[in-house]
Amino acid sequence: MDQRGELEPWQWPEEHWRQLVNQARAGRPLRPKSWPGGARCAVALSFDSDHETNELRDGGKSIGRLSWGQYGNRVGVPRILDLLDRYGAKATFYVPAVAALLYPDEQRRVVREGHEIGIHSWIHELNSVLPYEAERDLMFRAADVLEEITGVRPVGMRTASWDFSPNTLRIEKEYGLLYDSSLMADEDCYELLLDGVPTGIVELPVEWVRDDAVYFMMNRFSSLRPYTPPEGVFDIFRREFDAAYEAGGLFQLTCHPHIIGYRSRIWILEELIRHAKAKGHVWFATHAEVATYARDHAEATAETAR
Repeated sequence: MDQRGELEPWQWPEEHWRQLVNQARAGRPLRPKSWPGGARCAVALSFDSDHETNELRDGGKSIGRLSWGQYGNRVGVPRILDLLDRYGAKATFYVPAVAALLYPDEQRRVVREGHEIGIHSWIHELNSVLPYEAERDLMFRAADVLEEITGVRPVGMRTASWDFSPNTLRIEKEYGLLYDSSLMADEDCYELLLDGVPTGIVELPVEWVRDDAVYFMMNRFSSLRPYTPPEGVFDIFRREFDAAYEAGGLFQLTCHPHIIGYRSRIWILEELIRHAKAKGHVWFATHAEVATYARDHAEATAETAR
Protein backbone atom coordinates (compact mmCIF):
# COMPACT_ATOMS: atom_id res chain seq x y z
CA MET A 1 0.00 0.00 0.00
CA ASP A 2 1.28 3.46 -0.87
CA GLN A 3 2.52 5.21 2.24
CA ARG A 4 0.66 8.35 1.21
CA GLY A 5 -2.63 6.47 1.49
CA GLU A 6 -1.90 5.86 5.17
CA LEU A 7 -1.44 9.53 5.94
CA GLU A 8 -4.12 11.70 7.47
CA PRO A 9 -5.32 14.51 5.17
CA TRP A 10 -3.58 17.09 7.35
CA GLN A 11 -0.34 15.20 6.72
CA TRP A 12 -0.63 15.19 2.92
CA PRO A 13 2.18 16.93 1.06
CA GLU A 14 1.12 19.95 -1.00
CA GLU A 15 1.76 18.09 -4.27
CA HIS A 16 -0.84 15.47 -3.32
CA TRP A 17 -3.71 17.74 -2.32
CA ARG A 18 -3.09 20.04 -5.29
CA GLN A 19 -3.29 17.03 -7.59
CA LEU A 20 -6.65 16.03 -6.10
CA VAL A 21 -8.06 19.54 -6.43
CA ASN A 22 -6.89 19.97 -10.03
CA GLN A 23 -8.45 16.79 -11.46
CA ALA A 24 -11.48 18.76 -12.65
CA ARG A 25 -11.39 22.47 -12.01
CA ALA A 26 -13.33 25.56 -13.02
CA GLY A 27 -11.51 27.65 -15.61
CA ARG A 28 -12.53 30.85 -17.34
CA PRO A 29 -16.10 32.06 -16.70
CA LEU A 30 -18.42 31.99 -19.71
CA ARG A 31 -21.19 34.43 -18.89
CA PRO A 32 -22.28 36.41 -21.97
CA LYS A 33 -23.00 40.12 -21.69
CA SER A 34 -26.53 39.34 -22.83
CA TRP A 35 -28.52 36.36 -24.05
CA PRO A 36 -30.16 35.82 -27.49
CA GLY A 37 -32.65 38.48 -28.49
CA GLY A 38 -31.44 40.73 -25.70
CA ALA A 39 -32.79 38.39 -23.02
CA ARG A 40 -31.68 39.22 -19.51
CA CYS A 41 -31.71 35.66 -18.20
CA ALA A 42 -31.30 32.16 -19.65
CA VAL A 43 -33.55 29.45 -18.20
CA ALA A 44 -32.26 25.89 -18.58
CA LEU A 45 -34.83 23.37 -17.34
CA SER A 46 -33.72 19.76 -17.07
CA PHE A 47 -35.36 16.46 -16.22
CA ASP A 48 -33.47 13.32 -15.21
CA SER A 49 -35.62 10.50 -16.57
CA ASP A 50 -34.13 7.82 -14.33
CA HIS A 51 -37.28 5.70 -14.19
CA GLU A 52 -36.54 2.13 -13.03
CA THR A 53 -32.76 2.59 -13.01
CA ASN A 54 -32.87 4.21 -9.56
CA GLU A 55 -33.72 0.75 -8.21
CA LEU A 56 -31.78 -1.36 -10.69
CA ARG A 57 -28.38 0.29 -10.30
CA ASP A 58 -27.82 -1.12 -6.82
CA GLY A 59 -29.16 -4.55 -7.71
CA GLY A 60 -32.55 -3.70 -6.22
CA LYS A 61 -35.54 -5.87 -7.05
CA SER A 62 -38.34 -4.03 -5.24
CA ILE A 63 -41.48 -4.25 -7.38
CA GLY A 64 -42.86 -1.22 -5.59
CA ARG A 65 -39.88 0.98 -6.34
CA LEU A 66 -39.72 -0.27 -9.92
CA SER A 67 -43.36 0.75 -10.33
CA TRP A 68 -42.45 4.20 -9.00
CA GLY A 69 -39.93 4.41 -11.83
CA GLN A 70 -42.60 3.39 -14.33
CA TYR A 71 -44.74 6.28 -13.10
CA GLY A 72 -42.07 8.58 -14.48
CA ASN A 73 -42.75 7.24 -17.97
CA ARG A 74 -46.52 6.71 -17.77
CA VAL A 75 -47.44 9.98 -16.07
CA GLY A 76 -44.46 12.19 -15.28
CA VAL A 77 -42.84 12.71 -18.68
CA PRO A 78 -46.13 13.12 -20.62
CA ARG A 79 -47.37 15.63 -18.04
CA ILE A 80 -44.10 17.58 -18.24
CA LEU A 81 -44.03 17.56 -22.03
CA ASP A 82 -47.62 18.80 -22.20
CA LEU A 83 -46.76 21.60 -19.79
CA LEU A 84 -43.66 22.64 -21.73
CA ASP A 85 -45.66 22.63 -24.95
CA ARG A 86 -48.34 24.91 -23.47
CA TYR A 87 -45.74 27.52 -22.59
CA GLY A 88 -43.40 27.04 -25.54
CA ALA A 89 -40.48 26.23 -23.24
CA LYS A 90 -37.55 24.05 -24.29
CA ALA A 91 -35.80 21.68 -21.90
CA THR A 92 -33.19 18.93 -21.67
CA PHE A 93 -33.89 15.35 -20.60
CA TYR A 94 -31.03 13.22 -19.26
CA VAL A 95 -31.75 9.55 -19.82
CA PRO A 96 -29.87 6.41 -18.72
CA ALA A 97 -29.46 4.00 -21.62
CA VAL A 98 -31.48 1.31 -19.83
CA ALA A 99 -34.39 3.74 -19.39
CA ALA A 100 -34.14 4.70 -23.05
CA LEU A 101 -34.24 1.03 -24.08
CA LEU A 102 -37.29 0.46 -21.87
CA TYR A 103 -39.11 3.47 -23.32
CA PRO A 104 -37.82 4.31 -26.80
CA ASP A 105 -41.07 6.01 -27.84
CA GLU A 106 -40.70 8.44 -24.94
CA GLN A 107 -37.27 9.52 -26.17
CA ARG A 108 -38.51 9.93 -29.73
CA ARG A 109 -41.34 12.15 -28.53
CA VAL A 110 -38.95 14.28 -26.47
CA VAL A 111 -36.75 14.93 -29.51
CA ARG A 112 -39.72 15.35 -31.86
CA GLU A 113 -41.08 18.13 -29.66
CA GLY A 114 -37.83 20.09 -29.85
CA HIS A 115 -36.13 19.12 -26.61
CA GLU A 116 -32.65 17.76 -26.04
CA ILE A 117 -31.62 14.32 -24.74
CA GLY A 118 -28.31 14.02 -22.93
CA ILE A 119 -26.18 11.15 -21.68
CA HIS A 120 -26.99 10.05 -18.14
CA SER A 121 -25.07 6.79 -17.60
CA TRP A 122 -25.92 3.23 -18.61
CA ILE A 123 -27.99 2.05 -15.62
CA HIS A 124 -27.51 5.05 -13.30
CA GLU A 125 -24.23 3.61 -12.07
CA LEU A 126 -21.87 5.66 -9.94
CA ASN A 127 -18.75 6.62 -11.87
CA SER A 128 -16.55 6.89 -8.78
CA VAL A 129 -16.64 3.11 -8.20
CA LEU A 130 -15.73 2.21 -11.80
CA PRO A 131 -12.31 1.60 -13.35
CA TYR A 132 -11.47 3.82 -16.33
CA GLU A 133 -12.15 1.14 -18.94
CA ALA A 134 -15.63 0.32 -17.61
CA GLU A 135 -16.64 3.97 -17.21
CA ARG A 136 -15.53 4.79 -20.75
CA ASP A 137 -17.26 1.77 -22.24
CA LEU A 138 -20.55 2.52 -20.48
CA MET A 139 -20.53 6.19 -21.47
CA PHE A 140 -19.81 5.49 -25.13
CA ARG A 141 -22.35 2.66 -25.31
CA ALA A 142 -24.97 4.84 -23.64
CA ALA A 143 -24.38 7.55 -26.24
CA ASP A 144 -24.72 4.98 -29.02
CA VAL A 145 -28.06 3.79 -27.62
CA LEU A 146 -29.47 7.32 -27.41
CA GLU A 147 -28.36 8.07 -30.96
CA GLU A 148 -29.76 4.81 -32.30
CA ILE A 149 -33.16 5.47 -30.70
CA THR A 150 -33.52 9.19 -31.43
CA GLY A 151 -31.36 9.69 -34.50
CA VAL A 152 -29.46 12.46 -32.68
CA ARG A 153 -25.96 12.10 -31.27
CA PRO A 154 -25.92 13.55 -27.72
CA VAL A 155 -23.51 16.42 -27.10
CA GLY A 156 -23.99 16.82 -23.35
CA MET A 157 -23.78 14.66 -20.27
CA ARG A 158 -24.92 14.59 -16.67
CA THR A 159 -23.37 11.91 -14.50
CA ALA A 160 -25.75 9.81 -12.43
CA SER A 161 -26.23 11.42 -9.00
CA TRP A 162 -23.65 14.01 -10.15
CA ASP A 163 -20.99 11.45 -9.25
CA PHE A 164 -17.73 12.46 -10.96
CA SER A 165 -14.74 10.13 -10.96
CA PRO A 166 -11.08 11.13 -11.49
CA ASN A 167 -11.49 9.77 -15.04
CA THR A 168 -14.83 11.32 -16.01
CA LEU A 169 -13.56 14.57 -17.51
CA ARG A 170 -10.82 12.76 -19.42
CA ILE A 171 -13.43 10.43 -20.93
CA GLU A 172 -15.71 13.34 -21.79
CA LYS A 173 -12.85 14.99 -23.65
CA GLU A 174 -12.09 11.77 -25.52
CA TYR A 175 -15.75 11.61 -26.56
CA GLY A 176 -15.65 15.21 -27.79
CA LEU A 177 -18.40 16.43 -25.49
CA LEU A 178 -19.68 19.98 -25.88
CA TYR A 179 -20.70 20.34 -22.26
CA ASP A 180 -21.13 18.67 -18.90
CA SER A 181 -23.81 19.39 -16.30
CA SER A 182 -22.67 17.62 -13.12
CA LEU A 183 -20.46 20.02 -11.18
CA MET A 184 -21.02 22.99 -8.88
CA ALA A 185 -18.15 25.50 -8.98
CA ASP A 186 -20.31 28.43 -10.12
CA GLU A 187 -23.85 29.54 -10.93
CA ASP A 188 -23.00 30.47 -14.53
CA CYS A 189 -21.23 28.49 -17.24
CA TYR A 190 -17.47 28.03 -17.16
CA GLU A 191 -14.80 26.07 -19.02
CA LEU A 192 -13.53 22.89 -17.40
CA LEU A 193 -9.84 22.38 -16.72
CA LEU A 194 -8.31 18.90 -16.68
CA ASP A 195 -5.18 18.87 -14.52
CA GLY A 196 -4.97 22.63 -15.05
CA VAL A 197 -5.31 22.48 -18.84
CA PRO A 198 -8.38 23.95 -20.63
CA THR A 199 -10.55 21.24 -22.19
CA GLY A 200 -12.94 23.31 -24.31
CA ILE A 201 -15.80 21.58 -22.47
CA VAL A 202 -18.42 23.92 -21.04
CA GLU A 203 -19.73 23.23 -17.55
CA LEU A 204 -23.39 24.11 -17.08
CA PRO A 205 -23.42 23.92 -13.28
CA VAL A 206 -26.00 22.25 -11.08
CA GLU A 207 -26.65 22.52 -7.35
CA TRP A 208 -28.66 20.50 -4.82
CA VAL A 209 -30.66 23.57 -3.84
CA ARG A 210 -32.09 23.59 -7.40
CA ASP A 211 -32.98 19.88 -7.41
CA ASP A 212 -36.46 18.57 -6.58
CA ALA A 213 -35.18 15.23 -5.24
CA VAL A 214 -33.55 16.91 -2.25
CA TYR A 215 -36.94 18.05 -0.99
CA PHE A 216 -39.25 15.22 -2.07
CA MET A 217 -37.31 11.93 -2.24
CA MET A 218 -38.86 9.06 -0.27
CA ASN A 219 -37.58 5.64 0.75
CA ARG A 220 -39.53 3.87 3.47
CA PHE A 221 -36.73 1.35 4.03
CA SER A 222 -34.35 4.08 5.12
CA SER A 223 -34.60 7.31 7.06
CA LEU A 224 -35.21 9.28 3.86
CA ARG A 225 -38.48 11.21 4.07
CA PRO A 226 -39.81 14.35 2.33
CA TYR A 227 -39.48 17.36 4.61
CA THR A 228 -40.33 20.46 2.57
CA PRO A 229 -43.87 21.43 1.51
CA PRO A 230 -44.38 22.26 -2.18
CA GLU A 231 -44.91 25.93 -1.36
CA GLY A 232 -41.49 26.04 0.27
CA VAL A 233 -39.82 24.40 -2.70
CA PHE A 234 -41.45 26.84 -5.10
CA ASP A 235 -40.23 29.74 -2.97
CA ILE A 236 -36.65 28.45 -3.11
CA PHE A 237 -36.74 27.93 -6.88
CA ARG A 238 -38.38 31.33 -7.45
CA ARG A 239 -35.78 33.11 -5.35
CA GLU A 240 -33.01 31.35 -7.27
CA PHE A 241 -34.55 32.48 -10.56
CA ASP A 242 -35.11 36.05 -9.39
CA ALA A 243 -31.48 36.35 -8.31
CA ALA A 244 -30.26 34.95 -11.65
CA TYR A 245 -32.53 37.39 -13.47
CA GLU A 246 -31.23 40.39 -11.52
CA ALA A 247 -27.65 39.31 -12.22
CA GLY A 248 -28.30 38.75 -15.92
CA GLY A 249 -27.12 35.18 -15.63
CA LEU A 250 -28.29 31.59 -15.84
CA PHE A 251 -31.08 29.83 -13.99
CA GLN A 252 -30.63 26.06 -14.18
CA LEU A 253 -33.11 23.62 -12.62
CA THR A 254 -32.98 19.85 -12.18
CA CYS A 255 -36.18 17.84 -11.76
CA HIS A 256 -37.20 14.19 -12.01
CA PRO A 257 -40.39 13.02 -13.75
CA HIS A 258 -41.15 10.48 -11.01
CA ILE A 259 -40.84 13.23 -8.38
CA ILE A 260 -42.09 16.53 -9.82
CA GLY A 261 -44.76 14.89 -11.98
CA TYR A 262 -47.41 14.49 -9.28
CA ARG A 263 -50.60 16.57 -9.26
CA SER A 264 -49.62 18.33 -6.04
CA ARG A 265 -46.14 19.23 -7.35
CA ILE A 266 -46.35 19.89 -11.08
CA TRP A 267 -47.78 23.32 -10.32
CA ILE A 268 -44.34 24.30 -8.98
CA LEU A 269 -42.91 23.96 -12.45
CA GLU A 270 -45.85 25.68 -14.11
CA GLU A 271 -45.83 28.64 -11.73
CA LEU A 272 -42.08 28.98 -12.14
CA ILE A 273 -42.41 29.14 -15.92
CA ARG A 274 -45.27 31.63 -15.65
CA HIS A 275 -43.30 33.75 -13.22
CA ALA A 276 -40.27 33.80 -15.53
CA LYS A 277 -42.35 34.68 -18.58
CA ALA A 278 -44.12 37.45 -16.68
CA LYS A 279 -40.73 39.02 -15.97
CA GLY A 280 -40.03 39.20 -19.69
CA HIS A 281 -36.70 39.13 -21.53
CA VAL A 282 -36.12 35.47 -20.62
CA TRP A 283 -34.65 32.84 -22.93
CA PHE A 284 -35.85 29.26 -22.39
CA ALA A 285 -33.30 26.96 -24.00
CA THR A 286 -31.83 23.49 -23.93
CA HIS A 287 -28.60 22.96 -22.04
CA ALA A 288 -26.79 22.45 -25.36
CA GLU A 289 -28.07 25.79 -26.66
CA VAL A 290 -27.03 27.57 -23.47
CA ALA A 291 -23.58 25.97 -23.48
CA THR A 292 -23.00 26.83 -27.13
CA TYR A 293 -24.08 30.44 -26.73
CA ALA A 294 -22.09 30.93 -23.53
CA ARG A 295 -18.98 29.48 -25.15
CA ASP A 296 -19.31 31.62 -28.28
CA HIS A 297 -20.36 34.89 -26.63
CA ALA A 298 -18.47 35.04 -23.34
CA GLU A 299 -17.15 38.54 -22.63
CA ALA A 300 -13.58 39.04 -23.79
CA THR A 301 -12.57 40.35 -20.36
CA ALA A 302 -14.08 37.38 -18.52
CA GLU A 303 -10.76 35.57 -18.07
CA THR A 304 -9.42 38.35 -15.87
CA ALA A 305 -12.69 39.16 -14.12
CA ARG A 306 -11.98 36.88 -11.15
